[in-house]
Order: sequence, then C-alpha cells, then structure tokens
Amino acid sequence: MEKVNEAGMRAVIKVPDEGLRGALDKALWAYDAASFMPHDQDGSKFAADQPIFLTCGDENPNDSTVQVIVNAVDGARASDFQRCLYMFDGRDERIVGKAREDWKQFKALGIEMSYWQQRETGGWEQKA
Repeated sequence: MEKVNEAGMRAVIKVPDEGLRGALDKALWAYDAASFMPHDQDGSKFAADQPIFLTCGDENPNDSTVQVIVNAVDGARASDFQRCLYMFDGRDERIVGKAREDWKQFKALGIEMSYWQQRETGGWEQKA
C-alpha cells in the first residue's frame, strides 16, 4: 500500500470478512512505528477522504483506481479499476483453487495480468 500511496493513487481493499478487515486495519496502523498509512474502513464518516479504504463490500467510496482483492473474495468489479491486485494465501487449497478459476476468468476478459510469488527468503518473483 506504500507504493500505491506514494504514486498518488487510491486503493480499495476488499476482504472476505470483518476479522481480516480488522487485522489489516491494525496492520496499517502499526506496521512501521516511524510512519502512518492513512486509511479507514466500512462505517467511516469520511470514506471519500481516505487514500486507502478497507471493505467487505463492493463499494468504492474513495474513488479508487486500484482494487485489492484478498483471499479470493469476489472480484467481479475488477475491470472497473485501472489496476487490480489479487492477493491470496497460497497455503489454503480452497483459496488457491478459487484464485485459479478467477485467473482464467480474468484472462478470458482480456485483462492484462502478471503473477508474482513471494520467495521463502523474502522478496517477490514473477511467475507469469
């Protein structure tokens, strides 16, 4: 989200449940004691002012150009955004299976895609 924010973009992060939304909210508040990642979540009075917005729904209250889909939550609106980041837990076979189905659907829509996998030692490697 730092990269998105540094680029002057706005993001809406769609998660499957309130538990994960709350965990991400806490992570964005506390991940770096020397900085702050401005954001808010469902129920905010000032959602339109937030550069990063966490939601379990389909709304885009902050006029985001970037959608982040987490753990294979429904991404039917992905084509409404300039960029879509699809992040999932590769250790959960149910989520991996859904991610594979979604990849095929996005590809059939002609959406330009790339696939990056986190290395065991850290960092990311492009796989497709």
